[in-house]
Amino acid sequence: MDQANKGPVAPHQMAEADWRAAVDRVRAGRALKPTRWPGGARCAVALSFDCDHETFELGRGVTAVGRLSWGEFGRRVGVPRILDLLEREEVKATFFVPAVAGLIDPSEPKRIVDAGHEVGMHGFIHENTSLLDPVTERDLMLRARDTLTTLTGREPVGFRAANWDLSDSTIAIVSELGLLYDSSLMADENCYELVVEGRPSGVVEIPVEWLRDDAVYMLFNRTPATRPWTPPDDVLTIFRRELDGAYREGGLFQLVCHPFVIGYRSRMFILEELIAHAKALGDVWFATHEEVARYVRDHA
Repeated sequence: MDQANKGPVAPHQMAEADWRAAVDRVRAGRALKPTRWPGGARCAVALSFDCDHETFELGRGVTAVGRLSWGEFGRRVGVPRILDLLEREEVKATFFVPAVAGLIDPSEPKRIVDAGHEVGMHGFIHENTSLLDPVTERDLMLRARDTLTTLTGREPVGFRAANWDLSDSTIAIVSELGLLYDSSLMADENCYELVVEGRPSGVVEIPVEWLRDDAVYMLFNRTPATRPWTPPDDVLTIFRRELDGAYREGGLFQLVCHPFVIGYRSRMFILEELIAHAKALGDVWFATHEEVARYVRDHA
């Protein structure tokens, strides 16, 4: 009987060449942690907001009216609240926007950029990148880039995969398109250069982590069944401890929030108090992801 008729190979039966190829496909390369940040700051703070809105459902093929209205809360209430807070605190951030979310309300990406923030790529319709063939994935990434360029008047330089689901080709396509950075992977807490198939790509990774994502603690879902299990005060404590650790080490504190998760009246205080805590530390640099990527590329 040939192997094709035996079914999948058990992990312990994988050939060494196969597991090495899987591990080496995309790796963390050169560390990009500067000794000091701009202005002599000890720590960098990079806030990001994934504006999935209706595409949180559309990208999964769901068109239920009630679920889409949940996403609409993010654009109707969440983003305005976040922009108001950032303006009051004079803090810049990065908003990752699926192209279709931008097309639903073309004024939103423009408002974000006009307020001095960065807009990055986040898929075409918040699709699961890991399920795409390379040709389709590349085409959708190009369409997303072109759409955001048209909507904002500025070509995006960064990419974040929806749900942080990457295919074997994702980072190679990011590099081919000449993007400055990716923000979808988790090999470190500080920035690093991505290595693709053993070769330095020149792409800066601004790593994410589920610990620093509001949805992990406060997202409500029926399918799959998830319920918010962490009180907002405890979420703030976790984020603050992550920030304090980055400060002690002179590193990067990067945060991921979603307007339809964090944007409620009982949760916005998390952002407010986190920003206040960072400012109280004193020598902290608030920056967009683009600013962080350019700085570590040139100074690490």
